[in-house]
Amino acid sequence: MPILAPSVELMAQAKAALEAKNAKAWSGFEKSFLKEMNSGDASRTLDLLAALSKTTDLSLGCYCQEESKCHRSLLRHLLVQRHAVVAVDQ
Repeated sequence: MPILAPSVELMAQAKAALEAKNAKAWSGFEKSFLKEMNSGDASRTLDLLAALSKTTDLSLGCYCQEESKCHRSLLRHLLVQRHAVVAVDQ
């Protein structure tokens, strides 16, 4: 779902933060990504997924090896905020 992916600009910011192992830069990415996801169509899509999760198994993934340094961990947080049913362990 491309609508739940970081914008091109934010993806570049995230990659730079990870390559530099810069926690402050990663925190800046997180803040900006959450802002993107909490507005417009992305927010409505997350609301829909949270509602669907109550009756349907869903899976979100990407190519990142470490979830803690990936936008999918932030999506998980946003879905939990919306009371989605999520797996305890990956």
